[in-house]
Amino acid sequence: MPSNTGPSIDTITEGGLVTQVGEGQEADENAPPIMTFGAPIAGDVLAERYELVEHINNDSAGRLLWRGVDVVLRRPVAVVLRYPGGDSATEMLQAAVAASRVIHPNLVGVYDAIDEGERAYVVREWVDGQSLRELVAAGALDPARSTAVGNAVASALAAVHATGMVHGNVHPGTIMISDDGRVVLADARTDGADSQASDIRAVGGVLYFALTGHWPHAEVPLHGATAGHGRAATPDAVRGPEGTLAAPRQVRAGVPAYLDDLTMDLLDGSLPPPPSDVLAAELARLDVPSDEQFLESSGPLRFTAETGAEPSPLAAAGGRKFAVGIASLLAVALVGLLIGISMLSGGGDGDRNPTTAASPAPTTAGEDPPDSAATEPPKITAAKIIDPEGDRAEVRGAEKVFDGSLDEGWETQTYKGHPDFGRIKQGMGIWLDLGEPRTLTSLQVQLSARGASARLYTGTNEHPSSSAGDNALFAEYEQNPIGPAKEDAGTTMTFDAFDADTEYQYLLVWLTELPPSDGGYKVGIQEIKIS
Repeated sequence: MPSNTGPSIDTITEGGLVTQVGEGQEADENAPPIMTFGAPIAGDVLAERYELVEHINNDSAGRLLWRGVDVVLRRPVAVVLRYPGGDSATEMLQAAVAASRVIHPNLVGVYDAIDEGERAYVVREWVDGQSLRELVAAGALDPARSTAVGNAVASALAAVHATGMVHGNVHPGTIMISDDGRVVLADARTDGADSQASDIRAVGGVLYFALTGHWPHAEVPLHGATAGHGRAATPDAVRGPEGTLAAPRQVRAGVPAYLDDLTMDLLDGSLPPPPSDVLAAELARLDVPSDEQFLESSGPLRFTAETGAEPSPLAAAGGRKFAVGIASLLAVALVGLLIGISMLSGGGDGDRNPTTAASPAPTTAGEDPPDSAATEPPKITAAKIIDPEGDRAEVRGAEKVFDGSLDEGWETQTYKGHPDFGRIKQGMGIWLDLGEPRTLTSLQVQLSARGASARLYTGTNEHPSSSAGDNALFAEYEQNPIGPAKEDAGTTMTFDAFDADTEYQYLLVWLTELPPSDGGYKVGIQEIKIS
């Protein structure tokens, strides 16, 4: 996520490496030249911990970018060096320290920031993949993938803005797409040149770029950007004779009207942008596998007031109103259940999307209607990776453990030395949500290899997806063990010690030991089934 974890030390490829940070950073016209004499070489170890493995490139802001290895935790890292340190590196270090305080799946993790005087460096998560700019260079993205990228960036900004901070450097070069599909935002700035509003407008630019291959802000003069780096390397948007920006639908066929409208609203300087959490919620609503006609009729969050339209709570939070959209119900054919999807009404037209309801099953006089919860088998509705003592580099891909396919799943990184996660942490696991309390008889875990050990726990509360949230969740759930797995010489792990009089909604499959693999220890969970 291929697995959805970050690359292990043993699986980093030697070719095809990309710029890991700095692509979108504008160079300060007073930035010192890159030092060549006395610059580091492969094999150097910084702070007695970070070994430099391969020089990737230099960016337009005068920074050296290296792939490295944390020799203590045995994980790949990106190392960004600046010569000299001190005042010239202050902004870079301050940005790194600020970014390290915000943990989110769509933000690059920052591990360390050190000033040694003659040089300063930032150590952060290695992302094995390519930048959005490099990805789009091969061709503009389809609307669904463009929406997914915009959703990830807006979600990352919502986490940053919630702390009162500004990212200040949202650009196709600072958005990384990992090989497993994860979208992460890197290279924040703290020089005060931008605002939260400009961050949000930049999401419109990202959507425009993903859909068309053109950056709508490329006409802004830059300081010292060099060919191949920075915003000057992206092609300008298509414009009319007076410089008017062409809408994505005018540049490329097949862009849905709702996405075209949303993108242009964000780029319209006469309209105040919505808060980042409102934008993230709207993009999340659109970032679902849906029939295009449904999306067209439901409409996006629009940022223009409509006469007679009542503001919704979501629209009011951004000072805007929805143009269209009313309550609808979608039938989920796979399980035969109806799920309500709430849409906000713009003009009270009750015939635009008529609400449908399922007809109840016929019953004989005197009989109670059948209980659908009792007749439908229990199913997993959501899952997430719990890693209380880790760096959260392995938290992607949980959805693959209940997608009905054994072809790919979630897997751990490779740990060295010992099967108990290299003795770095006591374990990690997968949290499962069944959607509602249910009585259970068994849970089966299909593994990629035999030899793993695990326990099963239950709890009554959800917790945030963060290091603190994972710690709180495990602390609660380990007080409620269901039991270890039954002995099984194969790759199927079975738990069946459920209480027949107890209903369960939340479960935690907790891995404690890993089988040998790839010169170390790791395991993949291909599928989890419950009954």
